[in-house]
Amino acid sequence: MAAQRVILQGNGKLTVVKADGSTEWDMNWGGIHDIHVIKNGHIFVQQGAARVAEIDPQTKQVVWSYDSETQNGNAGKKVEVHAFQPLDDGRLMIAESGPARIIEVDRDGKLLKEVKLKVNHPHPHTDTRLARKLTNGNYLVCHEGDGFVREYDNKSGEIVWEYEVPLFGKEPKGGHGPEAFGNKCFAAVRLPNGHTLITTGNGHSVIEVAADKQIVWKIEQTDLPGITLAWVTTLEVLPNGNYLIGNCHAGPHQPQLIELEPKTKEVVWKFERHATFGNDVSNSQVLEPSGTSLR
Repeated sequence: MAAQRVILQGNGKLTVVKADGSTEWDMNWGGIHDIHVIKNGHIFVQQGAARVAEIDPQTKQVVWSYDSETQNGNAGKKVEVHAFQPLDDGRLMIAESGPARIIEVDRDGKLLKEVKLKVNHPHPHTDTRLARKLTNGNYLVCHEGDGFVREYDNKSGEIVWEYEVPLFGKEPKGGHGPEAFGNKCFAAVRLPNGHTLITTGNGHSVIEVAADKQIVWKIEQTDLPGITLAWVTTLEVLPNGNYLIGNCHAGPHQPQLIELEPKTKEVVWKFERHATFGNDVSNSQVLEPSGTSLR
């Protein structure tokens, strides 16, 4: 399988790495928990704790931003943003931890939609991790602090499906690396068959859960030869059907990104650049090999 062209953040740099491993484009940028490159090549990323920024890669300038800490009723509140999604109609969906809500805003920052989230263990740093608007209009949200994935109806805000990520009979253990353990889920993707693919964060695993909440597929910490999974983060289903998963806090000589053929569980590509990007690469996006250059 061919190597992937990806955008990621690590060691204070936002970087596009070409398939041959060389750097195509980079700029100085702090830590992130979500990233999107839209059709015109612009990049959406976190800026600080609560701002979403749109970067024009040609100028390396922020051309638009939204500050969840000050706008639409949040002034004076503690807010963190760990997930957002540019929508086809120009709106931006944002998951706001602290206020515990999903919002959609337009380019003027006008609040167009608000859905309150259920949070059992509220905290502005852990209310949510990644969240996505589904094709049916509902919101699929990873609640890191609760260890739950919940799907919210886009009109009523009611929970129409939820899943508690299991501990598999183990006791929680602190830390961030391979030695830690928990169910702090990071990402969830709804598959075409209606199942939900979930990265379990410090659970060191990826699981596929049917609508009836049965686990029908999984990979665990040491299932992949020569690889130790740590905090399993970003998750993409690629056009070829393979899964791309993020392996954060895994330490030197462990891949930060892994492309996996799901039927055989064969690793077809891995990305390990610890010396360049460090131990905190939490998010990435695969870019089309012949897509718009970001130079």
